[in-house]
Amino acid sequence: MTSLPLAAVVETSATVAATRSRTEKTQAIAELLAKADPDEVPIVTSWLSGALPQGRIGVGWASLRKLSQQRPSSRSWLSVDDVDSTFTVLAALSGPNTTRARGSTVIGLFERSTEAEQVFLRGLLSGEVRQGALAGVVTDAVAVASGMPKELVRRAAMLLGSLPETARLAFVGGAEALERGIVVGRPVEPMLATPAASVDEAWTELGPQVVVDAKYDGARIQVHRSGSEVRVFTRSLREITGAVPEVVRLVADLECESVILDGETLAVTEDGRPRPFQETMSGMQTSRPYFFDCLHLDGVDLIDEPLVARLAALESVASSLRIPSAVVTGADEVRNRFEESVAAGHEGVMVKSTDGLYAAGRRGRTWQKIKPVHTFDLVVLAAEWGSGRRRGWLSNIHLGARDPAGGSPIMVGKTFKGMTDELLTWQTSEFPKHETSRDAHTVYLRPELVVEVAIDGVQRSSRYPGGVALRFARVIRYRPDKTPEQADTIADLTRLRPPLVD
Repeated sequence: MTSLPLAAVVETSATVAATRSRTEKTQAIAELLAKADPDEVPIVTSWLSGALPQGRIGVGWASLRKLSQQRPSSRSWLSVDDVDSTFTVLAALSGPNTTRARGSTVIGLFERSTEAEQVFLRGLLSGEVRQGALAGVVTDAVAVASGMPKELVRRAAMLLGSLPETARLAFVGGAEALERGIVVGRPVEPMLATPAASVDEAWTELGPQVVVDAKYDGARIQVHRSGSEVRVFTRSLREITGAVPEVVRLVADLECESVILDGETLAVTEDGRPRPFQETMSGMQTSRPYFFDCLHLDGVDLIDEPLVARLAALESVASSLRIPSAVVTGADEVRNRFEESVAAGHEGVMVKSTDGLYAAGRRGRTWQKIKPVHTFDLVVLAAEWGSGRRRGWLSNIHLGARDPAGGSPIMVGKTFKGMTDELLTWQTSEFPKHETSRDAHTVYLRPELVVEVAIDGVQRSSRYPGGVALRFARVIRYRPDKTPEQADTIADLTRLRPPLVD
């Protein structure tokens, strides 16, 4: 079968970018995937989701700026296989003369690219393919093109933790391959919680009986064990096994043959009490795990079981590693546990439906987080140069909420509050690595960095495109463990109670 032309991918990307209709986006991508060879399907799926199968390949923003001057080809020469093979070569380069070899390889690729193809390739290499085709749209397109039910494909993508691999299985293995379920050792998209405005709101929605977990200031981990092999993954499904030996040791000692545990890792005091986890720019510090869910135990998948059944499995295999948790039957009990958790220096509590299922990869209403202040994970869109004592630092950041329809993040406010000198120094060094353009006052960024902010509420505003603005926003920390696709949405913000302030 002849390899799919790169021009066909570029044309589809342009078509998708030109419409706001999710149905039309899905159909355009599905028609392209139907033309691709099965080996090309994962590649095209990855590209149209805005990612490279090879991950980072060493082509920086400075190199891409130089390539913008490269004269385009008058005709289209490249195929999907040509481009993917070149990216694989670039990813494998190492040793002396790597920079020169990488430069000549990329120039050779761009010399054979038309102007439209160059624009698309620059977007791929910079992580800035902006066409509104986020994972949900591409997932539905895979279902349409392969003839598989959408819910089956969506579920497989959540359990596999890889949309390109899901696409490959859909095309070559069909329903049987997609129905395999959880594989121990392959991370599952984590379930996320929805912010609750108050104890009473969470209780009204989830009562008359709920599970209340302490909410520690930790780093989310998912731990897989098969026999003697233990693997640890972050919220973004990145493997960190070598960085957390204590987690590996503790899980290896459990009385089971296979298990998948969901939880957090925290620093602890000398007497074993958890203390707030401090995430530095260089990585994680310590590795005492606290687990709050069990997705698999000794050959049995539990993801479709209610929470109480999963917690029973967790208790049976890892009772000593559980996060403090209790089943309560009244709002006052929830409030007492919330106050106790905050008094102990923790973030608050998680309130969970006892019969809720594990909504892998989604922000479920059956898990709600309650904190003393409202906190949201938002995307950094730009930063303004500071003045006065902050002159020379990138300070005031522009904040965007995720568009549930798959468009670009929606700006909802700015803040310079909560920033230490150390954080300002980091922002000034890091932000130019994500820069798209700048003017005299502002550096504009690709929507890649997620920051956790605390707010007192939201109010209606015609100043920002989302129609709302943040009240008294201040930075808590950056979230390198989260992707922009895991940021909170504009709907999450407008869901705050009491009603929006005029």
